[in-house]
This record gives sequence, C-alpha cells and structure tokens, in this order.
Amino acid sequence: MSRLAKPDATRSRPELRPAVTILTGFAPAAVREAAEQLTLADPGLLVVAHDLTDLLVDGTVRRTVHDGGGLVEDVSLTLEHGCIACTVREDLLPALVRLARARPESDIALVLPPSMEPETVASACSWHHVDGAPVTDAIRIDSVVAVCDPASLLATLDSDQDLADRRLQAADDDTRSVADVAARQIEYADTVLLWAPRAEPEYEHARLAVLLQRLNPWARHLAVHAEARTPEDRARWLSAKLRRSGGFDPDGPEPYGRGLEGYAVGCHEPEPDCGVVAALYRARRPFHPERFHRALPAVSGRTLRGRGHLWLASQPEHIVAWESSGGGVSMGDMGRWLAAVPDEEWEEASPERRVNADLHWDPEFGDRETQLVFVGLHFAADELAAVLDACLLTDAELAEGRDAWREYRDPFEGCFESNERNQE
Repeated sequence: MSRLAKPDATRSRPELRPAVTILTGFAPAAVREAAEQLTLADPGLLVVAHDLTDLLVDGTVRRTVHDGGGLVEDVSLTLEHGCIACTVREDLLPALVRLARARPESDIALVLPPSMEPETVASACSWHHVDGAPVTDAIRIDSVVAVCDPASLLATLDSDQDLADRRLQAADDDTRSVADVAARQIEYADTVLLWAPRAEPEYEHARLAVLLQRLNPWARHLAVHAEARTPEDRARWLSAKLRRSGGFDPDGPEPYGRGLEGYAVGCHEPEPDCGVVAALYRARRPFHPERFHRALPAVSGRTLRGRGHLWLASQPEHIVAWESSGGGVSMGDMGRWLAAVPDEEWEEASPERRVNADLHWDPEFGDRETQLVFVGLHFAADELAAVLDACLLTDAELAEGRDAWREYRDPFEGCFESNERNQE
C-alpha cells in the first residue's frame, strides 16, 4: 500500500493579495473609459490614477482613487524631485500598499498617465519596500493592458515628436519620443485592447488589429466595438477578459532582450496583411560601423517600429540594443556578450540566456548575433534586408580579424556607455 503524497502547501494556499490590473496607453480618454467599464462590472474595484500636469511646474501630483460608488480619495502632493520615478517611489507604491491593507477584498485598476511606462511600475514593485516589507507582499500585478484608440494609434506610432513637444515629459531631461513610449506600452503588455466602443468594425480596425498583433505577437488581443449588447453586458464581458487573467509574468524577458533569452524578438510575416508587414532579420557576422551608420535613415525611415539587438565589428564585446520609431533611432548598451566575459561570470546571466548561448554557439563568434524585427506598412522586407546585408562585414573584412575591426572608424564610439532607453 503506497502512502498518499502530502498536498503541496504552496499550490493549495489561496491568493489573498489584491490583484492589480495596470491600464496603459497613449490615449488617456480610452484608458479611463476602459477603467470605468471595469467599475461598472465590479463597483468594489478601486481605480487609482495620477495627474502629472503640474509635475514639472511645481512638483505637484494629483492622485485620485474611486470605485463604483464615487470618489474615495483626491489628494495633491508636492514631490521634492519632480519626475515619474519619484512619483512611483514616493506616492504610487505606498498608496497601493495602503489601499491593499485598508481594503484587502478590493482589487485595483491602476490607470497610468501617457508618459509613465508600465515597465517602470512593474520593475519598482519587484524591488521596492514600503514600511520595511516588499511591495509584492501586499499586492500582485495580475495583468498589463495596453488600451489603443484606433482614431489616434497610427498617428501616434508614426509621430516624430518628443514628449516635451506635447508637454508630457517626465523630467527636465526626458528626451523620449511619443512613438517610442507608445510602442513600449504596447510591447510590454500581456493584453492589447483595441478600444472602439462607438464604432462598427471596419477595414481600418482590421488593419490596426493586424498591426498590434505584429507589434506584440506574444500578447492576447481583444477588440471592443459597438455591438448589440447592453452597457452592463459589455462591462461584464470586458471585466471577465481583463481581470484576474494571470497574464503578467514578472520573470518574463523584456521585449528588447528576448533574442538573448532564446525567445523570438518578433514574427516574420513579409507578405502584407491589410498592408501590414513584419520582417525578422538575423545575422551571425557584425555590422561595419561606418556603413551601418550611413544606413540608419534608410533603415528607420521604412518602418513604423524596430527593436532587438545587434553587434558592431568595432565594439565586439558589447551587445547593442536597437529601437526605431517615428523615423528616429535609439541605441544603447545591453551589457557584454557571454563570449566576451570570463567563464566564472556566466553565472550572472539568466539560465535561459546560458542555455540559448550553448544551443547556438558559434565556434568563432560565440553567442554574438544580430536579431532585429521591423513592423510597418507597405514596405518591402527583402529590400530592407538587402540594406542591412550591405552593412555586414564582407568576407575580406572578416578575414582581417578583430584587431583590425577595432581600428575601424566608429561613429558610435562612446555612445553606449550607459543604457538610457528607460529614462525616468
């Protein structure tokens, strides 16, 4: 007679922490409407929102909390250092912990302002302490939902403006672009919601739905259109889809480092679908720094969005992050290739990255590899690949060896000493 195994206490323990649904997007009205629908379905849901309009003027932030019964809190406070990072550390996280303790039976919907990226909040929750205890002892992030308004989505992703041009910058030295922030919000989400509750489905909506799927192929995709259902029914449907989905993975790879961890950086769909094209580019030889620098306008100008990592012949130790949007390019340091570090430092890399490096190790180049994905409308994937191929080292240049590569004139020299992609 065999003994019954003891039940797993961890698995059987009920989850008592309030679930936080983060609502993000560059269409504030649509984000707020989605939150209101959630409170219509559950009047006990707490909706937390921050108004950063006066943050750079006098360091003032307005925080409101409401549920289905109305306003619960309306507080204005002055932060010593006016920036989004300060808002998250000094007000948002303490407020979430306090609300979770005061109303443990109520879940929370966190409505982010356009310039606050969900990755900033999620990262802070993973390491910040409030009253000596981790934030995650009190709450858990359940899902990150990107709410997209079809009326403004394409113009936002194609914008050449910086946040400062719209007076939305998070700090005096915030140089992020509108297109970059909007794309990151979509790419970081585990659920992407196309919000058109007053419109019937049409071709443009179908095109935008394909675009969103290409931008974030690892997310769930939902759409809300005008349908023959009551507002209450729609609210219940939306609540069932968005809340307590368990979609957020705190240990998941960031969109820019997915290739290093063995995940796809995007999808390869070179044939247009509603005009939308996605092209994955990979290479196991480095870019010539001068040729690649000259090609930047041609590469970034053909597409709405690009992301991934690459390597330059003149800087063979460093992984270079790549982002392109709105016709602009952002590149930064992602650390060193495993092939460029001593064996004892491999343990500092994630297990996923070490396994991926072992599986794809090149005898000459190790784990060095370029992985980029580009998404846009009506561009020729083969022509873009040809532009990038022309930037790679030729066979003759490869034969010169790394000592010679380091001597190439490098327009990127000194540019990657710090990674400022997630400026706070």
